[in-house]
Amino acid sequence: MTTPGRNEPEHKPDGNEPGPQRPQPGKGQTQTPPGRGVFGLVLVILLVLLTIMLFQAPGRGERITLREFENLSASGQIVQGSVKMRETMVRAKAKADPTGKPERVVIVEFNAADKEYVADRVYRAANNEVQSEAPSSWGPIIWFFGPVVLLIVVMWFFIARGMRNAAAGGGMLGSFGKSRHRTMSKEMTGITFKDVAGIDEAKDEVGEIIEFLKNPKKFTRLGGRIPRGVLLTGPPGCGKTLLAKAIAGEADVPFFSISGSDFVEMFVGVGASRVRDLFKQAKDGAPCIIFLDEIDAVGRRRGSGFSTGGHDEREQTLNAILVEMDGFVPSDGVIVIAATNRPDVLDPALIRPGRFDRQIAVPLPDVKGRLEILRVHAKKVKLGPDVDLERLARMTPMFSGADLAAIINEAAISATMGDKEFIEQEDLEEGRDKVKFGRAKKSRVREAEENLATAYHEAGHAVLQTLLEHADPVHKVTIIPRGAAMGATFSLPEKDRMGYGLKWLRATMRTLCGGRIAEQRATGDVSSGAAMDISQVTRLARVMIEQWGMSERLGFVRYGGDDDDDHIIAQRSFSEETARIIDEEVRRLVDEAYADAERMLNEHWDKVERVAQALLKYETLSGEDVERIVRGETLDRPTVSDLLAAEAKRGRSLAPGSPEDSVKPRPLDSRNEPDAPPGALPSPA
Repeated sequence: MTTPGRNEPEHKPDGNEPGPQRPQPGKGQTQTPPGRGVFGLVLVILLVLLTIMLFQAPGRGERITLREFENLSASGQIVQGSVKMRETMVRAKAKADPTGKPERVVIVEFNAADKEYVADRVYRAANNEVQSEAPSSWGPIIWFFGPVVLLIVVMWFFIARGMRNAAAGGGMLGSFGKSRHRTMSKEMTGITFKDVAGIDEAKDEVGEIIEFLKNPKKFTRLGGRIPRGVLLTGPPGCGKTLLAKAIAGEADVPFFSISGSDFVEMFVGVGASRVRDLFKQAKDGAPCIIFLDEIDAVGRRRGSGFSTGGHDEREQTLNAILVEMDGFVPSDGVIVIAATNRPDVLDPALIRPGRFDRQIAVPLPDVKGRLEILRVHAKKVKLGPDVDLERLARMTPMFSGADLAAIINEAAISATMGDKEFIEQEDLEEGRDKVKFGRAKKSRVREAEENLATAYHEAGHAVLQTLLEHADPVHKVTIIPRGAAMGATFSLPEKDRMGYGLKWLRATMRTLCGGRIAEQRATGDVSSGAAMDISQVTRLARVMIEQWGMSERLGFVRYGGDDDDDHIIAQRSFSEETARIIDEEVRRLVDEAYADAERMLNEHWDKVERVAQALLKYETLSGEDVERIVRGETLDRPTVSDLLAAEAKRGRSLAPGSPEDSVKPRPLDSRNEPDAPPGALPSPA
């Protein structure tokens, strides 16, 4: 849904209008905060004093025993006049040792009770050349309080710097409060509107923003104003971020890009500080564009079940965005573009006119859009002559732009692994199946019973899909495991479906029930292979009853949860009696679909058997093959065993030096070729 979003020309005073003259820092002058130089000098002096205290502490030196001191003194290793006696230690300088020890300070420690005994021996060893030193009263005080004072000074330094950053918009936490945006230019992205396809309406609306930035007088001539904010909404992978990159590539103005999660931190107030810093830099560089990706990370509705109160970090960040976009001081010249795939959870104050004036829907592309997207991505790869992009576009309904890009990439990888010179149509179809359902498990060895059950299961789906008038046509059926499925039946819708009709829903539910019914009748047992079918048919029936009003008993009423319900515990707005009726109606729809599917398969069981046997023989059937089998025709093409045996024989005949080296391979003849080795599974035909 697209709902139609402000920029006013900057007011420049003339020469007669008085106004305050603000100095421009950074242009020839430097502003130094008062007291910073004196504070730095005091800090350096304290650091020097602490270093001196550490290196000249009285306890620094080599500890030795009293006997070792006497031996050093007797051998003349003690410097004369260097012996000093203190209350609990003796300090002296020892000369360089012949063994290589340099001159050093030696210390003899003792208890106060042994002072007289130790002093007597020291005096005798030093020939009474001992100096007595009284302990300094300031030394212990400085030694104890010095580190504490230094720590306080350092903390004061960081707090003062944080306050200066807070005054400048960085917040009390310094760099934590700085915005983490990325500034982009047209040269950095390399993406323009030519690279964006399939969303022409969104490109036109965004093009108005680009035109305003290039020529603002064109819009203000008649008194109009450009939307202040633009909100891009749509399913994931539809090109919202790509469109923003194209805007950066087209606009000749600064482009600030940031994600909603970059505002959130563990510290309360950091997100709001980053918002203020971001808009401050944007105002300085106006006109410019701010792109907020995934804005629902901070733009959720206030007061919801996930909120923890008025001081919640997310709400503070949202409040800062609201004020900056349209507060008392509007951000003239700054256009905000945001993207989200959850517009239903955004705060109403965020999407009101004056903030995000426009909501541009970026929907899933239609057939024409998918063809344009495929052509854009196909320019980067080599395509073969048999490639039909229009057919591929019709084969990919409800695919997003990201899915289509992945198909081209997977096809290129598949062709490269096959040593091909270019991408063929079969590579593109394999890429589509791989993106949608996963990689085919060709090497998996299956039991005969399991293979039989899978063949009848897929045959039940395919036959019902062929017989039902309002079901989508069959595109391909295979019993080769792909992704989490043992087999798959691929449909090919004839057109893009913007809504779902009751006839198509009923046909789809009956097709989903056909797999379990055919499997049970063929094997006499049921398995877990129908788990995905059961899930889909139940979900369809419940949505039909609760949200789409397709029940006569419940009427034209919605019973499903609200899209904007943001509570932790699911809220139910109907009674227990209504819940019981909903369950009964869901069960009725599923039972009716199962009964009709069982009746149709019983009437056409011969067709199911023919399709199942063909699947066991060929493993993969196209939609045309299924229609021919249902009409009673036979398939006349080589089997899987024929293809594998012919390939093996061709490899032997072309071996170097073999007598059959010059013999050309004969046409395939299924009657003369041996069977394939057990467990070998080919690629889909």
